[in-house]
Amino acid sequence: MINYEQELLDFMRETAYKPMTYQELEKHFGIVDAVEFKEFLKLLNKLEDEGKIIRTPNDHYGVPERMNLLRGKLQSHAKGFGFLIPDEKDHGDVYLHANDLKSAMNGDIILVRVTSRSEHGGRMEGEVVRIVERAVTQIVGTFEDHEVYAFVVPDDKRINRDIFIPKGGYQGAVPGQKVVVKIVSYPEGRSAAEGEIVEILGHKNDPGVDILSIIRKHQLPVGFPDEVMREAEAAPDSITDDEIVQQGRRDLRDEVIVTIDGEDAKDLDDAVHVKRLENGNYLLGVHIADVGYYVKENSELDQEAYLRGCSVYLVDRVIPMLPHRLSNGICSLNPQVDRLTLSCEMEFDAATLKRVRHDVFTSVIRTKERMTYTNVKKILTATEEEPQTELKERYAGLLDMFGLMEDLAMRLRSKRMKRGAIDFDFQESKVIVDENGKAVDIVKRERSVAEQIIEEFMLVANETVAEHFHWLRVPFLYRIHEDPSQEKLLNFVQFAANFGYVVKGKGNSIHPKALQTLLEDIRGTKEATVISTVMLRSMKQAKYDAESLGHFGLAAEFYSHFTSPIRRYPDLVIHRIIREVLDGKGQLTEARHESLTARMPEIAQHSSERERVAVDAERDTEQLKKCEFMLDKVGEEFEGIISSVTSFGMFIELDNSVEGLIRLSDMSDDYYNFHEQHMILVGERTSKVYRIGDEVKIRVTRVSMTEHTIDFELVDMKPRSGYKGIPSSGFGGGERGGKKRGGFGDRNRGGRGERTGSAGGKGQGGAGEGNRGRGERGASGAGKGQGGASEVYRGKNERGASAAGKGQGGAAEGYRGKTDRGANAGGKGQGGAAEGGRGKGRGGKGGRGGFGGGVDRSVVGIVEQANPWRIDAPDSGRGGKRRGRGGEGAAGAGVNDGGNPAERGPGQEADLSPGNGRDSSRGNNARTDMWGLPIRNSGGPGGNGRGAGQRRSDGSGGGAKRRHTPQGGVVGSERGAELPSVEGSGGDAVKSKRKKKSGGGGNATAAFVRKNRK
Repeated sequence: MINYEQELLDFMRETAYKPMTYQELEKHFGIVDAVEFKEFLKLLNKLEDEGKIIRTPNDHYGVPERMNLLRGKLQSHAKGFGFLIPDEKDHGDVYLHANDLKSAMNGDIILVRVTSRSEHGGRMEGEVVRIVERAVTQIVGTFEDHEVYAFVVPDDKRINRDIFIPKGGYQGAVPGQKVVVKIVSYPEGRSAAEGEIVEILGHKNDPGVDILSIIRKHQLPVGFPDEVMREAEAAPDSITDDEIVQQGRRDLRDEVIVTIDGEDAKDLDDAVHVKRLENGNYLLGVHIADVGYYVKENSELDQEAYLRGCSVYLVDRVIPMLPHRLSNGICSLNPQVDRLTLSCEMEFDAATLKRVRHDVFTSVIRTKERMTYTNVKKILTATEEEPQTELKERYAGLLDMFGLMEDLAMRLRSKRMKRGAIDFDFQESKVIVDENGKAVDIVKRERSVAEQIIEEFMLVANETVAEHFHWLRVPFLYRIHEDPSQEKLLNFVQFAANFGYVVKGKGNSIHPKALQTLLEDIRGTKEATVISTVMLRSMKQAKYDAESLGHFGLAAEFYSHFTSPIRRYPDLVIHRIIREVLDGKGQLTEARHESLTARMPEIAQHSSERERVAVDAERDTEQLKKCEFMLDKVGEEFEGIISSVTSFGMFIELDNSVEGLIRLSDMSDDYYNFHEQHMILVGERTSKVYRIGDEVKIRVTRVSMTEHTIDFELVDMKPRSGYKGIPSSGFGGGERGGKKRGGFGDRNRGGRGERTGSAGGKGQGGAGEGNRGRGERGASGAGKGQGGASEVYRGKNERGASAAGKGQGGAAEGYRGKTDRGANAGGKGQGGAAEGGRGKGRGGKGGRGGFGGGVDRSVVGIVEQANPWRIDAPDSGRGGKRRGRGGEGAAGAGVNDGGNPAERGPGQEADLSPGNGRDSSRGNNARTDMWGLPIRNSGGPGGNGRGAGQRRSDGSGGGAKRRHTPQGGVVGSERGAELPSVEGSGGDAVKSKRKKKSGGGGNATAAFVRKNRK
């Protein structure tokens, strides 16, 4: 049977292709045999199930991309919206509003239709057409019992729907326990997802349950299946001489070879030796455990290692890729025992350090000593005051080699820096836990000369192996790091220019050497931290690939992962390829070459995904334990530095690496604006500036073990007393009128929180009158030549606002309940005409919403932030240019009810979808279902303008006619404008006056019991 899959897909992607029926495809491919025809139909069904091809209603087939559809993975956000990460590498991400997600969950493979694009096509919005494959099959969360039914609140905030548990399916769980739920049915319409409890982890406060919950949340395997363990137990404990002779391995047991690792390392997979040759050159030998010899391809061990992808190093435990029988036994290069290895020997010219010769071969070694980083460092840094006599006597025979190692490693490092490798010198830390898993200390990880020696030796070995097998043209796995996007680099160059630094480049490209030169220039300066941090965020994320595309950060043309086969699956894969090529005298059979070539892309992608899961799990456990460590330190004061500045506050990193947030709302001495380009907060009255790298003194105010967040406040922060003239903020979510900042009304502080304010039109200020009471506001804006008018109907926290553009007056009447608002924003030349009801209401022409959120500080290492709408993208803090659907999104750049930008905790992702504003969970009178979703045709008054993607926005109380019902409670906002603009202004939303009606039966009541969940 001929495999038509790739041929079929290529044919359908051709420009001239028009959708065909299966009969037409059968005729095109000349299929006449009945068996072959049956297999062809199976292939069509398989590709359709995988979402790689689409069958139209009239039974014609085509590829998604030719039908304005994209296939990819959903990356969802805690607020309900998400992004499609397309399978096509060169295609940008697509923003998906919560209403357009259907029932898709984070990680699902989905098909998306792009519904709108930005002017230059860079930013796209879409809707889910079909869920191809479910990624979430089980969920970890907290069990809550409500007598007639129960539900589980997921730990993963990206899953913002509770799981309904029917009566009788509790399995003995009690409220407050952490449980694992298997999803039986996924949410559809107003019905909640339904699940069954498959495991009870224990009460959420029990020791060890916190880490176990994270393990289950990321679906990390703990134990090994029985068949895997049987294979591991069958592995030998020692090596025989016959084995060595039969395999033709080079015998290096007489060489002086050592391992250098941390004190607690047990899986020793790399050993090194260095010596001077007679010609004066250096000879470096890097010897890696030959794990592939014991883990055969497609064996149970191999399949389990593939599924795991890598070992995961949590705070209090390691989840290994291979059973300890192998990783700590026959595959570990323990001292004074024979071990099978793959070796890479490199000869370097003594004068130029150019690699003049290299060899990759199978070998057997016997390491002389198991050295630790600490002891090697002590030996190499011994002084007259601390001569380290005992250590030197113990390792007398190795002292010369250690000195040679340091000399070679430092020269290799210097050469690497000169070619342009980027070296971020960020401090890492380690959380120390006691026998019960409780965090008792946080210590900094030292990057001493010993760590640098091993680092340089592994880097040069990885480069050598990658280059060697690249030129052999055999299937291989490479570690690549793509060049940053031009937009990101340009933004960084402009940012560095603010400090007087010039980053040189040619055309639109910048060589990594220019960036490394900048890092050297700023070393030791006050701005070093801020520039290094922003540079790191401008880069993409390293990953695995079947093609050698180079490594930007290392300035290396060829790079692979060869040195850790015990803990990384890609290393194990290329080890087997290396041995196979060596046995085949430098080549593979044609069939084997084709087979491996077909598999490499899949292995590369899977390994990259598993690496991300491991990093996320490691970060979660570290943040959890840091919060636990700070629990008893609430009220204490510490010195720290500003590690990040956003539109909603600033993150402070303490000396022990703990990071916390100072919210903008808690900075009471002034009103602060966020300037994105300069990454600073500037006080409006005092002009006080806070930037990354500044030293501050803070007090710990709150630690949340549920959200894994820590809140700080500045010490000696004085209140802003007697300051009444308050300019609006275009960055942090304030309001502006026209093209220039309008006049500013007084925020009168009579009563409780009363304010009057206005936004003026072009060049003029408006005049506002505030009706005093409890938090009431009235505002009107006058345009050039005419005045705006507003009427305020009093209640609690009532507001009425209108803004007039040039030449026309705006008029708005807000009919109030509790915390109701009505707002209109007029552009130049037209009056504002928008009344937005929260949830269902739409903003009219000119209504603008901001994009709240911030830089994803959870990213470890070199991160990818190519699309500003990505969850991990830098915060814009700005409103949208395009006409948006008002509602909550029209409230500016993520403004909460206190007038301050939306907030998030450390390690969280950006909080808000594009265009969202105030938290819609408060005071929404529109009819909603059990998830807080407004019910179709139940919305309040809305504007008459068109929203993004030219969809109609219904108004005049007509409710929403759009097919996908806008979402309120899940996202926390309604879309204002989905694309960023330079003005963070927009009209507030008027809430619908419709009353809620009781929901349906069954599980439709499950989520109503959740009072204040955010």
